[in-house]
Formats: sequence, structure tokens, C-alpha cells
Amino acid sequence: MLYQFHETTRSLLSPFVYWSQANARMFSESGSWMSRLPGAERVAASYELMHRLGKDYEKPEFELHQATAHGQQIAVIEQTVVDDPFCRLLRFKRYSDDPSTIDAMKNDPVVLVVAPLSGHHSTLLRDTVRTLLQDHKVYVTDWRDARMVPLQAGDFGLDDYIATIRRFIAEIGAKDLNVIAVCQPTVPVLAAVSLMASAGETTPRSLVLMGGPVDPRNNPTQVNSLATTKPLQWFRSQLIHIVPSNYPGHGRRVYPGFLQHMGFIAMNPSRHFESHWDFYGHLVRGDLEDADGHRRFYDEYNAVLDMPETYYLDTIEVVFQRHLLPRGEWDVAGERVRPQDITNTSILTIEGELDDISGLGQTRAALDLCSGVKPARKRHFEVKGAGHYGIFSGRRWRDKVYPEVKAFIRGAK
Repeated sequence: MLYQFHETTRSLLSPFVYWSQANARMFSESGSWMSRLPGAERVAASYELMHRLGKDYEKPEFELHQATAHGQQIAVIEQTVVDDPFCRLLRFKRYSDDPSTIDAMKNDPVVLVVAPLSGHHSTLLRDTVRTLLQDHKVYVTDWRDARMVPLQAGDFGLDDYIATIRRFIAEIGAKDLNVIAVCQPTVPVLAAVSLMASAGETTPRSLVLMGGPVDPRNNPTQVNSLATTKPLQWFRSQLIHIVPSNYPGHGRRVYPGFLQHMGFIAMNPSRHFESHWDFYGHLVRGDLEDADGHRRFYDEYNAVLDMPETYYLDTIEVVFQRHLLPRGEWDVAGERVRPQDITNTSILTIEGELDDISGLGQTRAALDLCSGVKPARKRHFEVKGAGHYGIFSGRRWRDKVYPEVKAFIRGAK
């Protein structure tokens, strides 16, 4: 009923939201006589703020049509390699008409970026992908919003997530592949590679694990504490709801995106309030560049997706409550997950000094779990002054983290 109530409320507010958008344009467009009225800037700013607070945020596009590679501007085309019901495997294919650039790109390492399935869309990693395209052939997992997946597609749990990663690795080819897992996927990606090693399969050349809860017992954060202080039944009864009839996945049980978004905001409400207040001030003063930066950030941040019930509850139980991976007690589809069986994959773990989602030591724990990998092939990098998002997006990612990742992948044997 909560999901249906949310949709009903959103529908009732839609006329007001569009009315606010129209008024904002009437009081701000240079060709409108209303923009020349006294106080028009404040009126327009107020209406746009109301519009952005009430509007529905759809999934953004990557919009990566150009990139810089080997010092040259190149064209980029987004291709769908695999189209599964719950996830697409995307490739960002690079093109150039310069012979030397073409030759250089042929020798670039292949990278699979595994995006989180934890509330936001894979486009949250746009900056990660754009930067990697300079020196790599890039594939990305694009998880679908569960409300858009018909019931006929079946259920989707943590075991299915791992099977999807293994299938994508096989599709690309593991021998020369470098896998980068950002945040939540660190656990299922490590499990997938472990199972491949135990089965005698070729494992990826390198594995980069960034800011994820491999062992959330280390320096638990507010996110970890919530998972351990509530029983699993609480999450099932309080957070799981049924998709309404106006979506293709109607009838599916999910953890709705709008509830996740409320949780994101609740973690630091004062920061978001100040950001919106600053946005209003930018509009009034005519600071269009700063205002546009706010729009770009919140267009991404406010676009959330629904997670399948089974996957979400599996993750709460396996990763955050029972800690089955670091305890060596995790079985996936009847097979024990044994990170110690990995021997031929180089491993880099990355953590942000100020990460308030995955605390220091949680990702680094993977190095101890992968005891079969020689010490010379294992490395840890702590990003000073970086929070959670700073390790894969923004200036610190581009200036500090990316050079480390690039060098590690190039040096992987």
C-alpha cells in the first residue's frame, strides 16, 4: 500500500510540479516580459526549486559520445553486448581515424566495471568510465530497475548476481580481463572470481576492489550498524513493498527506490538542505555555472531504482548480518566460496580515508582472504581526504586514484 500511496501522491502533485516549471521559465527566459519585472530572479528561483524538489527523476543516460584517448579526441559509441532481464552488459566502443591512435588503442587493457546495485543507476559511475576510456577498453554492468522487470522474468537473488558476473566475464574473456568492482559489488565479484578459481577456470588478470563491505565488522559505519541492530524480518516487513500496476514489474516485491532515497538524505540532511539553499542563491545571483553543477549532481543523485526483494534481503543477511564471506562459511549454489583458491589474479584494494559507508579496513580485508595470491601481486591504496564517492568520482579519483589503478592494471601479470 505504501508504494501505491507514493505513486498516487506523485500523480496528484504532478500538475503543481509542471506549473512550477512553467512559471520558472516565464520569470527567467530572456524573451519573456515577466523576466523584466522587479524581483523576477527570486520568483524564478523559488519556482525552479519547488519544481526540482517535487519532480520525478528518470534514469539518466551516460551520454559519453566523445573521450580523450592517447592525447586525441575520439568518438565513443555505447553498445549492448548482453541483454539480460535484470542487467545489460554495455561496451563503450572507441573509434578514431588517426592510425597511430588506432594502433595504441588496440593494445589497451580490457576493463569490466561492475557498478553497484544499491539504489543508484550505473550512470553514477559516469566519471569513472569517462576517465578509464583514456587508456582502456571499457565494459560496464547496467543493472535494471526492478520495477521495470516483468514478473515472468523470475526472481533475482545474490546467487543470481554472482552468476551474472561470471557469465559476463566469460562473455568478454577472462584471460586478459581486469575487473573493477565499486562499493557493493566487491563482495559478489570476489565470490564470483573465487568460484571460478575453485572450478579450475581462468580467472581475470586483475581485480580492483573499491570501497566495499568485504568484512563490515571492521570499523562499522552507520550503514553497517542499521543492518546488525534489526532482525531480517524487520527489513522484510518494513522495507519491502509491491510494485504498483502502472509499471511493467507490477506485483514484484522490491525495496523501492524512493525509500532508499529517503535513507540517503537522512544520513546527512543538513548538507542537502544547505545545497538546495545555495542553489536558490546561485539562481538569484545569476551564478549559472554553479546552479548547473547543482542540477547535474541532483539529477543523478535523485534518480534511484528499486531492488529485487530476494537480492536485497540476501545481501543484508549474507554480507552485513552473518558475515559469511570473511568467516569462510558462504555457499553459493551449493559451492563454498573460497577466496584462498585464487592464485593467478592480481588484487588491488582501495579505500577512502573518510568513507562513511564502508569503513577503513572493510575492503582491505580481501587481501588477507586471498591468501593464495603472492604478496607481490597484492596492493592496498588509501585515499587521503576522500569520502566514499571521492574514490571513484571527481578530482581525487582523476588525480590520485586513477593513476594508481592504471599503473596496477598495466603491471598485472
